[in-house]
Amino acid sequence: MRVLFAIVVAAAAYYFYRQRQPRHRSGSTTNASDAVDDINLPRNAGADEHLDAGVQGTFPASDPVSVSGKGETAWERQQRDKRG
Repeated sequence: MRVLFAIVVAAAAYYFYRQRQPRHRSGSTTNASDAVDDINLPRNAGADEHLDAGVQGTFPASDPVSVSGKGETAWERQQRDKRG
């Protein structure tokens, strides 16, 4: 009977101990947008520099590497159309 009582007390103590522990968040604690915002290419960048920037742009590593010419946003296209 004492053994059963000791087991129940130990289980209860362990349960309350675990309830007081801080919860750990799962997932990454880094901010992907910080890494992507730091990508700067000079005007005369070579193929290796474009490849490096493409790899940096896929920071979470779940996206495939994208190496292409500089794209144009809708806002940039609007500005270009207004000018000429």
